[in-house]
Amino acid sequence: MTETRIAAIDVGNDSLKAIFGKLEAELNIPNVIAQDIADRPIIGIEELDNQEPTDGIHIRLHSPTLKDNNAIYRVGNLATKSGNSTELDPGSNKSEEDQTLVMLFAALAIDAARDENKGIFKRNNNVIEATYTLGTGLPLREVKEGKDVGYRSQLLSSVHQVEFLVTPKYQGIKVNIKFDEVKVYPEGFAAFINLVMDNNLNIINKELIDKQILIQDIGGLSTDVAVIRNRKVDDDKAQGFNLGVSESLDAIREEIYVRHGVELDSRLDVVDIITKKNNRNHIMVKGSRTSVHDIVDRILLELAKKQYRHLRNVWARNSQSEICYFIGGGSIVLKDYLKTLNNSLDGYNIDFFEDEKESVWMMANAYYKLISDFAKKNQQVKFKEEEKLVKTK
Repeated sequence: MTETRIAAIDVGNDSLKAIFGKLEAELNIPNVIAQDIADRPIIGIEELDNQEPTDGIHIRLHSPTLKDNNAIYRVGNLATKSGNSTELDPGSNKSEEDQTLVMLFAALAIDAARDENKGIFKRNNNVIEATYTLGTGLPLREVKEGKDVGYRSQLLSSVHQVEFLVTPKYQGIKVNIKFDEVKVYPEGFAAFINLVMDNNLNIINKELIDKQILIQDIGGLSTDVAVIRNRKVDDDKAQGFNLGVSESLDAIREEIYVRHGVELDSRLDVVDIITKKNNRNHIMVKGSRTSVHDIVDRILLELAKKQYRHLRNVWARNSQSEICYFIGGGSIVLKDYLKTLNNSLDGYNIDFFEDEKESVWMMANAYYKLISDFAKKNQQVKFKEEEKLVKTK
């Protein structure tokens, strides 16, 4: 019987977050890719294997799910240094973008190739046969449009091969990825699960379980507002908007370049400047620490006003809501601005996660809880079926 490994993957618009196995491995990779050539030039090739694989992901992908099959990519940190790197565009559907799949397959291949997993997956020379039980998610808007069905079918119906090219430690390895099962969860529901349940799906926040609550998930490209009542997402009330932080991050990056001549590699670099503990909203210009506070404040305050307008409109239609939780990477970037607006305007009961990692990893954690529970129940069913077969014999 083929052994399958649990993977919970949140392909966020700024970065991918993934949890594997029994919580023993996790990955965080910038959601940036760049098409490349097979023999990428590298200085100090003999030192390649002393580097971390995640700093040099260079792969060829074979999968019928991809519009551009058999293409070669730099992924994550390596792609941010490329002149032709791409990040997801506003208005795009996560379920229909090659970039989502490139990131997903790259993360799974990185995990499969780890030395610690040699006892789990079959290896024949440099070819690894990896089977995963995957928990992932899509924005509420895409799930409401039924795009999760096609996305899941694409993943289940094929074997997807990742070939590592000039990648530290994994150069020359091929990973054939197939899925034993794929569960695609609506992001708002996943956030609710993470709020009220632990890893074993035991209730940990009893005070929230029967409340009507709002969850405003601010991502890179979109914002989902889930209305939770009777312990589930109200599909009719849930809303998705093509409004995230990516365009604002791009605007900040562009204005910094125009005004100061400093080029930042990715949106993640902008987030680091905005959220770092020391010298927040400062960059180095010709060796001198320089404030970009005015640029950041002007652009982010304008975005916060738009996000607050969505909160106000959704709450007006769901007046019996008791609290709204802001989650996602975008909520960290906009937290101070939203709090200030709320204090001076409507004074809604809103809350944020002070633990920034918890907010950023909320979806991945939720997918892990859900897919682990599914896998455990599925294993119990298989065990009972096997017992019946033994008894009939």
